[in-house]
Amino acid sequence: MDSEFYTAYLLHRRPFSDSKVMLDMLVEGVGQLRMLARVSGRQATKHKAQLQPFQSLLVQYNGKSDLKYINRFEPHGRQTMLQGTELYCGFYMNELTNRIVPINEPMESVYHLYKQHLGELSTTKNLQAVLRSYEFQLLEMLGYGVDFSVDAEGDEIIDAANYQYFAEYGFLLHDDPHSGFSGKQLNAIAAHDFSAPDVLYMAKQLSRYLLKPLLGKKPLKSRELFIK
Repeated sequence: MDSEFYTAYLLHRRPFSDSKVMLDMLVEGVGQLRMLARVSGRQATKHKAQLQPFQSLLVQYNGKSDLKYINRFEPHGRQTMLQGTELYCGFYMNELTNRIVPINEPMESVYHLYKQHLGELSTTKNLQAVLRSYEFQLLEMLGYGVDFSVDAEGDEIIDAANYQYFAEYGFLLHDDPHSGFSGKQLNAIAAHDFSAPDVLYMAKQLSRYLLKPLLGKKPLKSRELFIK
């Protein structure tokens, strides 16, 4: 990579040495990259202060291997200010993205999906709806999305019917109205309409089920921030 600047968000940072930090960055038009940044000398305090989550950055990096090296970085635009539960949701988005988006694989659209939903966290009261929308669209981009428009037989989802979800197959008609999903709930999820409490609840159960194979046995630390 060259002298070009890219806009990026910091997803995760950790010390690498006394003068360097390792960063996982979500880069516009690229995807998630792992980088080393030098933070030493007279500018160390300033640089550390700039490397904050939810702050859009301009980064210049190089390197042909899996590990890139940041030459320059600087804040770009205003930092998204999150407080309380909004902040916890932001940390959840960062950790989830960091864990399931492959590093050094072309994932050009993830940056804009992340930026859109990060902005929505500070402008909406239904924070859980923002997270569910982000999860389902991120799964779709990664190739693990669910087709909510038809059942496993290829028939249209009917509001009045009941369905059960089967991995690798999809939704099948189900006789028990007290378990599984109603067609109305599935159609609402398909439209990213999480305004009804029952839809939001079922969407959360489904997203956790779909994310589990990608996350493995290691739990998300950010989930511990939420009051259960």
